[in-house]
Amino acid sequence: QVQLVESGGGLVQPGDSLRLSCAASGFAFDNHAIGWFRQAPGKGREGVSYITNRGGSTYYADSVKGRFTISRDNAKNTVYLQMNSLKPEDTAVYSCASRPKGSAWPWTRMEDYVYWGQGTQVTVSS
Repeated sequence: QVQLVESGGGLVQPGDSLRLSCAASGFAFDNHAIGWFRQAPGKGREGVSYITNRGGSTYYADSVKGRFTISRDNAKNTVYLQMNSLKPEDTAVYSCASRPKGSAWPWTRMEDYVYWGQGTQVTVSS
């Protein structure tokens, strides 16, 4: 059974940090790149960050560049999203998704992602 399970969300204050995890099972994790997406209330889903199947390349949306760091541990079938200096505009449901290595560019093409997690809520508020 294929699963992507996100964890680590919560309610934090502006300037705080959170680390999200995306645990995968049921498929060849090291043959898949992973993207993190988020959807804020009343807005469309947007790509946040992306990491290639072996972690050799990473990409970020301009809005999170310099504050978020994506990484992966293929031995644990897990991808992480370290989020620092959080802002209220980062409030959203964060989901991870996987797509096979070598998929078409750009990485934000949601139609290329084959497995999706259910998401974890991140709320940044004072």
